[in-house]
Amino acid sequence: MGTDKQDAVKSLFTAQSAKVDTNKGDAYYEKLYDQCRARLDELKKLAPINSRRDFRTVIEEEGLERRDFLKWASATTAMLMLPASFTPLVAEAAVMMNRVPVVWIELQDCAGNSEALLRSDGPKIDEIILDIISLEFHETLMAASGHQAEKQLEDAIETFKGKYLLFVEGSVPKGLDGAYGTLGAKAETFIDHLKRLSENAAAVIAVGSCATFGGIPAAAPNPTDAVGVMDVVKGKPIINIPACPANPSNMVGVLLHYVLTGQVPELDSLLRPKFAFGYRIHDNCERRAHFDAGEYVEEWGDEGAKNNFCLYKVGCKGPMTFNNCSIVRYNEGVNWPVGVGRGCIGCSEPDFWDKYAYERPMANANIKAPTGGVEKTVDEFGLGLLTAAGVGIAIHAAASAVAGKKESEREEA
Repeated sequence: MGTDKQDAVKSLFTAQSAKVDTNKGDAYYEKLYDQCRARLDELKKLAPINSRRDFRTVIEEEGLERRDFLKWASATTAMLMLPASFTPLVAEAAVMMNRVPVVWIELQDCAGNSEALLRSDGPKIDEIILDIISLEFHETLMAASGHQAEKQLEDAIETFKGKYLLFVEGSVPKGLDGAYGTLGAKAETFIDHLKRLSENAAAVIAVGSCATFGGIPAAAPNPTDAVGVMDVVKGKPIINIPACPANPSNMVGVLLHYVLTGQVPELDSLLRPKFAFGYRIHDNCERRAHFDAGEYVEEWGDEGAKNNFCLYKVGCKGPMTFNNCSIVRYNEGVNWPVGVGRGCIGCSEPDFWDKYAYERPMANANIKAPTGGVEKTVDEFGLGLLTAAGVGIAIHAAASAVAGKKESEREEA
């Protein structure tokens, strides 16, 4: 391969921080559109890694029609906070996802984020994407074990040096010089393992509350001195996708954004992608009207609980929590914790287990909302309630269409 071509390929896998334009007008999006178009044209020239399956073929095998895929692309475009004109590019980027290598490692965790992907009702298009991407290493999913698994990992990080996305699940124990967590025949500590693999990664994606902020392992008294990935990895683009577990849609969204733009998404101060964590639970909650009307559940099982009143007084941390689970939801978009009568425990926020994961009334919690008060509207954070509602409707409609189609096919069979 000539030097010019090598440099061109290398540039495709060099993650850059998103250039934030606070006055995003037509000119900004026109420029971004041209950048995405150029990147996808370059990716087209690359062959799928390890002859990974073609996205369109998998879609057909699963019995999904092109219009199902386009509905998903439209909903995902909205979720990524891009104009509708980007929908064809998002659809094309999904097809190109078998050009980007992914290495997934698990540290001090319960594998809950991996399970969230594996245990869903599917197959949804998000899951199909995870089937066709070049997942070079994943301890939970791979058949190899022991020395064979180690060799597969070493081959992957050498073959795709500087090109692979490193997904990290689980916190990093620093106590006893890392001896609380070791792996492999050489007993490499988790902290050394993470540092070594992140060194040649294009970007590092921390998935779940443990990998982002330490999660439950870091709860008091934190005997293993557990921390998040960003406390260990330096000098690399890092994207945090917290929650317990993280929503698969947000994982796919980050991956798709990278394929589409070659950049990490626009991030907040905690390195969370704004397209997923620019929303406050409280502002998009179906019980918000009851909050505004002063109608609360005072204790579990009362008349307020029976009528789906606001859960704020019995400990819901929605006013303190930034996440899109009230919009995207879980299990084919069917429901989410507050929807089934369980208050939000703030699992996408730092130190959630110590600060938020209890059910005592908020009046006794001595916690100040980071937004300056629960009455502050989402508009003050640069997002519109109607836009957020529209995203939720689009995503839910797309998921419902796919689920309904599969159910009809089962009944006919």
